[in-house]
This record gives sequence, C-alpha cells and structure tokens, in this order.
Amino acid sequence: FGVKRKISSFVMPMGYSFNLDGSMMYCTFATLFIAQAYDIHLSLATQITMLLILMLTSKGMAGVPRASLVVIAATLNQFDIPEAGLLLILGVDTFLDMGRSATNAVGNSIASAVVAKWEDQLLTQAEADAHVRSMDEEAAARAHPIPGPDLA
Repeated sequence: FGVKRKISSFVMPMGYSFNLDGSMMYCTFATLFIAQAYDIHLSLATQITMLLILMLTSKGMAGVPRASLVVIAATLNQFDIPEAGLLLILGVDTFLDMGRSATNAVGNSIASAVVAKWEDQLLTQAEADAHVRSMDEEAAARAHPIPGPDLA
C-alpha cells in the first residue's frame, strides 16, 4: 500500500513534533529501570501516572538533542527516585537513541497510513507503484544536469 504525497507531507512533519512514541516509551522504561536498580517499588497506579506525565512531557523533546535525559531527570525527581540513577543509562543512551528514532519513524509512517485510510486515499500496491513512477518522472524532469568538463 502507499500514501499520496499530500497526506504524508502533512502528517510526517506533525508527527516529528507530536508523535514521539519511541521517546515516551524510552523515558518510561528508563525511569522504571532506575527505580528497579534502586529497589524502589512503584505501584501500578504510580506507573500509569508516570506514563501519563511522560506522554505530556515527551511532546517538548522534538528537535532537542538529549532532551530525553532532562525529561527523565525531572521525572525521577517527581517520583522521589534518586537522580544519580541517570548515570546508569547515560553510557548507553547513544545506542538507545537509534531505537527511539526508529520507533518514532515507524509510528509516524503508520500515522500517515491511518490518515490516508480515514480520507479514503490509501493506495493499493499497483496505485502506489504508479504514483512512485510519476513522482520519479516529475523529479527527473525538474533535475538539472551537472555540468562537467568538456572532454571534446
């Protein structure tokens, strides 16, 4: 299946600002990991409250490098978990960032497909292939040849 450019060009930029599923899940899991490392028991109600708070605070993370660490530090403080536990995840945060980014991108792609389905504009495989070919032809028509040295 596929999505027309007018749908994806609207949904994808909005998703990069507001649909940060991977970042929100990472912050939740990291906070719970730190709590477990300190042997702090959090009730289910506290965990759900933490999840809801992180759903709201993750919206401000878009485009800010390492903003998740600031959000995690604030969350640790909110739930009386030692902030020094942040050092436990600091060393692996760079590697986990790749997973966050991939999850965010997949979530935004799915959101594009859902919006296209709601608008009855979700393309079949044949329609998607034809749409890609037309976009390639359009791009080729707009492309300017790169001038090279005159070898003649």
